[in-house]
Amino acid sequence: MALLDVSNLNVCFGLKSGLVKALYDVSFRLERGERIALVGESGAGKSILGFSIVNLISKPGFIESGSIKLDGKELTSLSNRQLRHVRGKRIAMIFQDPMMTLNPVISVGIQMVEAIRSHTPMSKKDAKKIALDRLAQVQIPSPELRFEQYPHELSGGMRQRVIIAVAMILNPDIIIADEPTTALDVTIQAEILELLKHMCEVCNVALILITHDLGVVSRIAERTMVMYAGRIVEEGPTLEIINDPQHPYTQGLLSALPQMALPGQRLNQIEGSMPSLMNHPKGCAFHPRCKYATEKCSNAQPNYIYSGISTVACYMVEDMLEEFSEYRDL
Repeated sequence: MALLDVSNLNVCFGLKSGLVKALYDVSFRLERGERIALVGESGAGKSILGFSIVNLISKPGFIESGSIKLDGKELTSLSNRQLRHVRGKRIAMIFQDPMMTLNPVISVGIQMVEAIRSHTPMSKKDAKKIALDRLAQVQIPSPELRFEQYPHELSGGMRQRVIIAVAMILNPDIIIADEPTTALDVTIQAEILELLKHMCEVCNVALILITHDLGVVSRIAERTMVMYAGRIVEEGPTLEIINDPQHPYTQGLLSALPQMALPGQRLNQIEGSMPSLMNHPKGCAFHPRCKYATEKCSNAQPNYIYSGISTVACYMVEDMLEEFSEYRDL
């Protein structure tokens, strides 16, 4: 049994103009201790998927259908009170901006102690000891001093280390990290990601890393899922995705990395933009931007097929595999 099993998940938003769908039949499994990445442009549905797992979607959003199981237990049917025992304790989240997560008028230590005592009947003294141990584990110098300080007294990298410590403080099974290094400079980004990877390995915690940077996932994730317009379009081992991308969208994301262009050359880019929820194209959502698109791409969504050890939803790949199969049979 997988630690997390998401099956045929559909998420909608109820607007005055009607229902608009943000996620389309999303399915994946996460094993204990596994690290996976969700990649794609802004608006692909990555954060919505992350929030859906712990039912943190703000109204008018809601889970229309599908299943989210943690150790075989259905999460979509739990009440908010029941979900409080899952959030933080079983599934922790790391958000983009630590200043939006930490309370600016409460010291770091009090926030950590409250996080522990809200889930476990523990004395303040014992909770403080655990909090100090976690601060030391995330390589924060002088944990006793930082414990007494307020978030604004810490640097951006230090605040993100505190957030990782808070996420790990209750020994969760899963951490969902939503663009955890967006507000940090490049050198600090690398340190934070390596720290997050190390903590997950040491504590055998599964990780869902949400990012738009394919250069990041190669260092962190064992498996990668590429999302476009609310649907997973390609999934497979990270090295396979990076070295042999199948879907034209994945190929476009990789070619757009700065290191793929020569010095002084214009950066590569995917023409067009992500469709809005209000104007979702019929058929394959990527076909208006795809140079390989044919008529059938605009008529119906492609099914998932195996290409090597990856799965991909693309008619072009399907046709190529059929042609190869016919050629091999000659």
